[in-house]
Amino acid sequence: MYSGEKSLLRFTTTGSVDDGKSTLIGRLLYETKSIYEDQYEAIRKTSERKGFKDVDLAYLLDGLAAEREQGITIDVAYRYFETPKRKFIIADTPGHVQYTRNMVTGASKADCAIILIDARNGVLTQSKRHGFIISLLQIPHLIVAVNKMDLVDYSQKVFNEIVEAYESYSEKLDIHDIMYIPVSALKGDNVVGKSPNMPWYDGPALLYRLENIHVSADRNLVDFRFPVSYVIRPHLDFRGFAGKIVSGTITPGEEVVILPSGKTSAVKSITTYDGDLPQAFVPQSVVVSLADEVDVSRGDMIVRKKNLPQIEKSLEAILCWMDDKPLSLADFYILKHTTRSVKASVTRIVYKIDVDTLHRRPADTFLLNDIGRVEIQTAQPLFFDPYKINHATGSFILIDPLSNHTVAAGMIRDVPRHIEDYRDDSETDPARTSPHVIRRDLNIPQALREKQNGHRACVLWFTGLSGSGKSTIAMELERRLFAANCHTILLDGDHLRHGLCSDLGFAPADRKENIRRAGEAAKLFFEQGNIVLCTFISPFRQDRASVRRLFPEGRFFEIYIRCDVSECLKRDPHGLYKKALTGTISDFTAIHSPYEAPDRPDLILDTEKSGPEACVAELERYLADWKMVDGLS
Repeated sequence: MYSGEKSLLRFTTTGSVDDGKSTLIGRLLYETKSIYEDQYEAIRKTSERKGFKDVDLAYLLDGLAAEREQGITIDVAYRYFETPKRKFIIADTPGHVQYTRNMVTGASKADCAIILIDARNGVLTQSKRHGFIISLLQIPHLIVAVNKMDLVDYSQKVFNEIVEAYESYSEKLDIHDIMYIPVSALKGDNVVGKSPNMPWYDGPALLYRLENIHVSADRNLVDFRFPVSYVIRPHLDFRGFAGKIVSGTITPGEEVVILPSGKTSAVKSITTYDGDLPQAFVPQSVVVSLADEVDVSRGDMIVRKKNLPQIEKSLEAILCWMDDKPLSLADFYILKHTTRSVKASVTRIVYKIDVDTLHRRPADTFLLNDIGRVEIQTAQPLFFDPYKINHATGSFILIDPLSNHTVAAGMIRDVPRHIEDYRDDSETDPARTSPHVIRRDLNIPQALREKQNGHRACVLWFTGLSGSGKSTIAMELERRLFAANCHTILLDGDHLRHGLCSDLGFAPADRKENIRRAGEAAKLFFEQGNIVLCTFISPFRQDRASVRRLFPEGRFFEIYIRCDVSECLKRDPHGLYKKALTGTISDFTAIHSPYEAPDRPDLILDTEKSGPEACVAELERYLADWKMVDGLS
């Protein structure tokens, strides 16, 4: 970013019908002097004609006649405003369940989301639905604005009850940064400035929060991805490839690979309308020329030589169905991914998600606004990264080739791994088992050991990215448990890699075997009555689920140490990310290999928000609540 240039924040507002989304945006536009006097006068007269005591600023947004007549927003309205500190683009999305597809569209490019909740009604189904969609879209920042506080006498009790209810639900979601602000969009309380009507609230006003959200760290600056839009050849001496850098950075001289051909070359120049650049980065639109004459077409992708995306015809994705016509496994669709369009079919519906409970349900089809996980087969390979790592290359839309309607939006999770890729507990692996091996009962029953130890045995399985804080938290917890005379075992991933698993590499099959061995070791110590603390990245959900099945219900706890890859890159305690980025090491999680965050962890500890002391204290409370240990803290 050039010196003096204002940063841009894209945010979306959503919520249930009549929660005040349009009014809030109207208030922001009015208070930042982003509307003309005649516009304000027109909505003042409209409000007066309808008998409103206050000027209803929602009419600045509700441009459709149908909206004005019904008093609801059905389209996605985009507005622009700026302050001395920042520029803003707002998407006001519909609240009614019927228009969930519009909400997905409006929120897909947002850096921040605002969910409005009517203080009189509390947390409704749509509030949960929108939070779930925000989580799926991986919008990094969420503001829950509890609106219409003026209608509940600015009650702190009402606000706290809503915060508690939404926090209980959001714990199940993958949202990194949530702030709760009590507001009255109609009156202006806590929208632009702090309100004297709520002296009990000590947080920032809404606009201050929007002005100070740091968004540059949310961009993927690691993985260079350049989908080619056009080939430009103004004369025989120049051949360039135009497009938008969707992630990463690039400089002249760097070696690159063209996909799908696999041809290699080096960047000769990076050109814009204003001339050549010494470096280009996301989200610049540029023309790249190469040192060699290689075949490149629209839909191809240029990437850094030692940092390749996944290249597959099969993938798993979360799908949001947007069409009145149900999903059919017998139909073909056009899958549009970056600048590439390929023929595709949905081959399997893995499950549908109940957004109220977040429970998975079996399904034969998707109807309008249904959301769930599917497997997709494409006629030609795609070049993608999991959505969690790279939004641009991890998303796509499905188009009906007959109607040309966009029928679904998708977020790629991974390449499907089928049953043959896993060893089920019921299966026998002849390489590891023998009919002559007999499992004996424990010499000393576990219950007797627990009685002598004075606590119950359990397994705490810490999962998260390298640098997230797994080992730090586990080691401190172990010290406290030891001081309380608890019997503990700490199984650290690095320690096992030097001994029990020293023969394994980091390919998917080796990672799977590493976690299998770790799970079996944990089981042995668990059966001896110990509290077993396991710190493994364990990037694949299926592998963690296989370990969970080794233990009785209520004795295995998956602890997700949540920390964004951008923060882990900053920490990099052992210099591993630096080595991965320079190509010194390969198959590194979050750089070369995906990390599948837990869908339903037993506990989430966010180390970007809380330090080790607070995380350990929460763990102690958690163990006490489950009656594993007494007398901690």
